[in-house]
Amino acid sequence: MSCHEIEALRLGLMNVLGVGDQSTRDHAEKELEGHLEGPIEALVEAESLTEIERHLDAALVDLEEEVAGMDTDDPEYDYTRGRLLEVRNAERTIQRLTTQGESIVDGLGESHDMLHETFPVEE
Repeated sequence: MSCHEIEALRLGLMNVLGVGDQSTRDHAEKELEGHLEGPIEALVEAESLTEIERHLDAALVDLEEEVAGMDTDDPEYDYTRGRLLEVRNAERTIQRLTTQGESIVDGLGESHDMLHETFPVEE
């Protein structure tokens, strides 16, 4: 059993943030062998938080459909529901990260404006 959505998200975030080492990437890629299609593949290849949000949402829809189609007596049911909860948590985490990033960009813009007001440039 593996949580492909979370491993794919890790790889996508490694791309976007420029972090992680090759051994971490190799391990995640090995876990995803044979599952690189659709939203999972798109998450792995994501290059922006916007892409990650979009593809994570698509993965969540697929996972919700999978859970809805399962029999509650299926031995995999509880695990799959747990995956669903973790992917929902990850989705909220990415939304917070995006909001924080936007706040940093806005703050830098305000700092820039304040510097120009404090130290006007004569042309």
